[in-house]
Amino acid sequence: MLTKRIIACLDVDAGRVVKGIQFVDIVDAGDPAELAARHAREGADEIVLLDITATHEGRQTLLDTVRRTARMLFVPFTVGGGIRSARDAEQVFDAGADKVSVNSAALADPTLIETIGRSFGAQAVIVAIDARRDPEAADPVRDAQVFVQGGRKPAGRRVVEWAREAEARGAGEILLTSMDADGTRAGFDCALTAAVSQAVSIPVIASGGAGTVAHFADVFATGKADAALAASIFHFGVSSARSLKQGLAEAGVPVRFPC
Repeated sequence: MLTKRIIACLDVDAGRVVKGIQFVDIVDAGDPAELAARHAREGADEIVLLDITATHEGRQTLLDTVRRTARMLFVPFTVGGGIRSARDAEQVFDAGADKVSVNSAALADPTLIETIGRSFGAQAVIVAIDARRDPEAADPVRDAQVFVQGGRKPAGRRVVEWAREAEARGAGEILLTSMDADGTRAGFDCALTAAVSQAVSIPVIASGGAGTVAHFADVFATGKADAALAASIFHFGVSSARSLKQGLAEAGVPVRFPC
């Protein structure tokens, strides 16, 4: 059985790591390079840095922050936010990233996924999907909607159908964030994660709602996720990746050791 990956996420605004609840009520969490290095030392399999205001502000990713963070890392490093072209992606790779994450720009021009994939390989392209259930829909999970611009605007696309298209266009992974669960520490949206995982054959990273070992075990089993991402529980000392992995191993979940 393939091991499950534990990923630490850094949401960056103006060069600082921040964290909120359901994409609002943002608070400062620290320096990205320092936090990334700490999470890697403590056992995170990968680090994801998302420049969460780049798209909304119409600017490129903060490359100096990427460079400074990359120098501190010895684990795979993904960067997203403000990547609108293959040239933008190239600059982020040159700054030290191993993968890029595209979201709003890929929805605006889905050929961006293919273009980056042709230049750098499908394994280097993650399509991030910010998802919110539609409470008015007959099937809130299957009809869950995609949001763009840092969760500010509905994209007019259903989550599952967009995940399928992203895979068809060459995405190597899907990073699925439940906006409803984000920052709550009340558990991942396992039903939505499972719907996407069953719709595609590429790895799905679950994001939003991490709080306990049981939440991770549930999203790997019920949600059928290949990896799970967390932010606030790592940043604010609720848990470390190492202790989380120890708990998962005791629960029978295959995780990567040593860490």
